[in-house]
Amino acid sequence: MKLRFNKTVAAIASSALLVMAVPAVGIASSSGAAVKHRQPLPTYVIGYEGPLSGGNLQLGLNMVFAVELAINQYNANIHHRQFILKLARYDDQGDPTISPTEAQAAVANKNLIAIVGPAFSGATAAAEPYYSKAHVATVSPSATNPTLATKGWNNFFRVVADDSVQGPADANYLVKTKGFKSIYVVNDGSSYGAGLAQAVATQAQSDGAKVTTATVPGTGQCNNGTASATEYQAAATQVVASGASAMFYGGYYCDLGLFLGALSSSGYTGVVMSGDGSDSPALIQGTTPASAANGVLLSCACSASNNAAFNKGYQNLSNFSAATATYAPESYDATNTIIAGMKALLAQHKKITRANLVAELHKITFKGITKIVHFQKNGNIAGSAIYVNKVENGKIVQLGLE
Repeated sequence: MKLRFNKTVAAIASSALLVMAVPAVGIASSSGAAVKHRQPLPTYVIGYEGPLSGGNLQLGLNMVFAVELAINQYNANIHHRQFILKLARYDDQGDPTISPTEAQAAVANKNLIAIVGPAFSGATAAAEPYYSKAHVATVSPSATNPTLATKGWNNFFRVVADDSVQGPADANYLVKTKGFKSIYVVNDGSSYGAGLAQAVATQAQSDGAKVTTATVPGTGQCNNGTASATEYQAAATQVVASGASAMFYGGYYCDLGLFLGALSSSGYTGVVMSGDGSDSPALIQGTTPASAANGVLLSCACSASNNAAFNKGYQNLSNFSAATATYAPESYDATNTIIAGMKALLAQHKKITRANLVAELHKITFKGITKIVHFQKNGNIAGSAIYVNKVENGKIVQLGLE
């Protein structure tokens, strides 16, 4: 907005010269009272690390918009805020070869106080040594490999149950709830996919099912790679030949979409189930024909948001629905848990530092929109809720808890 310089403005400008001569302790008001100068609020940075480009872009967007929403809402409360927050984005594309560089850039930011993420398990494992050394709290909304909590990283937290909970729950759902007696378990060779698939296979065998396992390496298309429509034809033929009544896929939506197309053309009539790495509308968009995705079961330690205020704010900011934004509610909770930890430090008259925040998160209890957030000693979330979803008529519908 342009400012017109009239006589009144000129007078104010001239008065500003006089203000400079007033002692810094205060300015005399017309009533004779002293008005103290307010110290500027300190600024802290909360970072997000995850895929913000490449084939996994949509999952990253789901999360980072939720982080931004939580930060915006805190900053907007001008009468009660105790500091200013800024968001920094660190794009690791979900790739463990890129994440160390992004982690080092993050810890070099002197104002950075914590990270929401990393998003993917492999990227988390590669980045965590740098965050741990710098005492930067990382609160992941989605990294579920169980081994992440066994490395002794005191700064590591996650707001979702890990694969040691999700995998057995998926197996029990297939074998005990749905009654399938033979399961073909495939993994994509990734840290996440292999870990989840192994947990499913182990529990399914324990439940009495016949289990066949296979590793079919991912094509890399999730990270801007390429793959042909016939990429999974041989693997699909093996699934059909096994006679299995159900297939579980441990991996990501970009490759499962191709797999589903191959299964359809191979005449497979069994049920397909996958985990949270495939729980995205992008799975349907990447399946040819798209109808081949109908009926697919998708599990997730994440839940669809039924919080009207969050859903409205998220929609306005991101321009897409929170109902289909996997891990958006968990990212919102992760960010607000960090903010609650910072506020708790000030309430205890403690300085907000990276190390102090890590210590505070170890004892915090915060009521989020998805759950009550409280962490176990190893950083795992307390609680084990796993939801099952289903693709119906081209849309993902949440069925409920497994």
